[in-house]
Amino acid sequence: MSSSLSVPLEKLLANAQLPALPQSAIQILQISQDPESGPADLAVPINADPGLAAQVLKFVNSSYFGFPGKIASVQQAITLVGMKTIKNFVLWSAVFSLMPSPKCGPFDVKGLWRDSLRRALFARELGLLLKVADCEELFAAALLQDMAVPLLAKEIPEIYVQFLAARDDGRRRLSTVEKAVCRWTHAEAGGMMARQWNLPTRFVQLIEQHVVSPTEDLAERELGEAIVGLSAMLPAGSDASWHEWRIFRDWYRTLVGDDGPEPSAVLGDVDDMCAELAPLLKMSTSGKTLAEWYEDGAAAAEKQPVGSPN
Repeated sequence: MSSSLSVPLEKLLANAQLPALPQSAIQILQISQDPESGPADLAVPINADPGLAAQVLKFVNSSYFGFPGKIASVQQAITLVGMKTIKNFVLWSAVFSLMPSPKCGPFDVKGLWRDSLRRALFARELGLLLKVADCEELFAAALLQDMAVPLLAKEIPEIYVQFLAARDDGRRRLSTVEKAVCRWTHAEAGGMMARQWNLPTRFVQLIEQHVVSPTEDLAERELGEAIVGLSAMLPAGSDASWHEWRIFRDWYRTLVGDDGPEPSAVLGDVDDMCAELAPLLKMSTSGKTLAEWYEDGAAAAEKQPVGSPN
């Protein structure tokens, strides 16, 4: 593939005519930014959209939160889990509804969203384990980290189908191919999209910084960035092998320490939550679980000498 091709990202996104967020999402974002607002205020635009209200209640009643009793009202749900959590849920639900399903070679938007959900749940679990102040932001940012990919695949399908092929079944990162050819990555595109939608600054930061180099020291990163960056190293369901398994394992231990739980245990919890949340978000749960991916990666690593190429 030619490395001289340059597609200006600003022009590309301008031509894409980025769709506007739904009015309910805009209202909720505005209310959540008002320090005088409370759960009753945030419940108004949600209750005005019966479909959204039903989604919020299903979400809050899922094992993601683990409440012992049934939560029956949106206001009660907001009071229990917080305005920021509900705002994040509405925002990423809205973003999902806006993204196209492009016809671009082997690209599968449903597979992308399934991978994104797994990464988001992992980021939240790791955030809880490491006692990060706001794990829901990690979840939302990890879920949206690849939100620009469907839009880019729709706008430049001839180029993007080559990008997907150049990944070589996960041996090369999509961001590496993008940077070499177009001088930008989908992480930068996602950050620009988040800014155009006036999403919280923290979201923009985490989305833009989710691409990490295998050679960098993850411990030198801000903890939230490191967690979302590690989530980005989970395998894509469409790949045959997890080529970055060894790096993932080592970086996990860097963050968690030797006394922390095994990665397979955390990934197993993620699989359980994914099985429950995926239908709510209309995502597929087909294919190998993350725990199975990890076991396969461990078995392959035993056969591969340390230092040999992935």
